[in-house]
Amino acid sequence: MANSFSTLFPSFFVVTFIITTFFLFSTTAETHRFVRTISPTTLGLDSQEKLTHLHFFFHDVVRGRNQTAVRVAAAPATDKSPTQFGAVVMMDDPLTESAEPGSKVVGRAQGMYASASQTELGFLMVMNLAFTEGKFNGSSLTVLGRNTVISAVREMPVVGGSGIFRFARGYAQAKTRSIDVSEAIVEYNVYVFHY
Repeated sequence: MANSFSTLFPSFFVVTFIITTFFLFSTTAETHRFVRTISPTTLGLDSQEKLTHLHFFFHDVVRGRNQTAVRVAAAPATDKSPTQFGAVVMMDDPLTESAEPGSKVVGRAQGMYASASQTELGFLMVMNLAFTEGKFNGSSLTVLGRNTVISAVREMPVVGGSGIFRFARGYAQAKTRSIDVSEAIVEYNVYVFHY
């Protein structure tokens, strides 16, 4: 019995080694198919990045006939909170060239904001700035960040984009121009690197 074990052991070791080697090499081969380095020009991107400044006005209407923002969720204690902590609002707000509500619409802010602070009016903003005019028509930027509404100027990161704004990164500065019980008008200056 011991003699047959000693003759089988080297064979078992060799077979195990071959199978392990096969799996290691097949995993490495799959990795090479999964990841590869390419030139930006293969995707039609220029080799030089551009820095673009966009300036527009955001109109958030929370009441009335032309409502563009709707509360869709709240915590049981939201209405008792001075900051409306836990409220979630979906929005489809027009972006315009000037602060006047009737000025030319250049896009939409589509996404949501949620009251994320118990001590101050601070929103988690998750929105796509979808542009509908000029050379940026059909392109969008994605903003994800903290918006402390009472601050004079708030800064939020631009984390990506689509269309002309593929591989975008930058920041958006928001400044409240006017606010009342039914509407907030916010001035945006957006600075974004893109190809």
